[in-house]
Amino acid sequence: MKLHTLFIVGFVFVMAGCTEKDQAVPEAADEAQAPPTAAEAPPTKVEEWRKADFLAHMHRHADYLDNINIALAEGDIVAAMTPAYWVSRHDSVEGVPAEWQQYLDGMREASLAVEKSTDLDSARAAAEQITEQCQGCHAAAGVIAE
Repeated sequence: MKLHTLFIVGFVFVMAGCTEKDQAVPEAADEAQAPPTAAEAPPTKVEEWRKADFLAHMHRHADYLDNINIALAEGDIVAAMTPAYWVSRHDSVEGVPAEWQQYLDGMREASLAVEKSTDLDSARAAAEQITEQCQGCHAAAGVIAE
């Protein structure tokens, strides 16, 4: 009889534990209904170039420039050509202020120079020009790149 009672008490505790877990779900739901933080808040009216799509596009530029520089640091000019190809020919995004267009054009020209380079020194010099164009655009936009 004692073993049977112990089994029933154990079963009750296990079921009580499962019930408590089910009750924790509404607490999580309460957290989901909390007001969004500043980072999660819907965007306010901002200039076109600060919108998420534009920023994501610019971050892709940075990723491709990183890939170019990594390849060149490893002495692999052929590996640098693929990301340089993208930077020199990809579609532009809308909303770029006219005064920044010179930097985007310069970035494309320097990327094309990386792509056409036949030696590491000229490819690295062209990659530095891409970086300078990016920095010039950031300065014109008042953006500090991290």
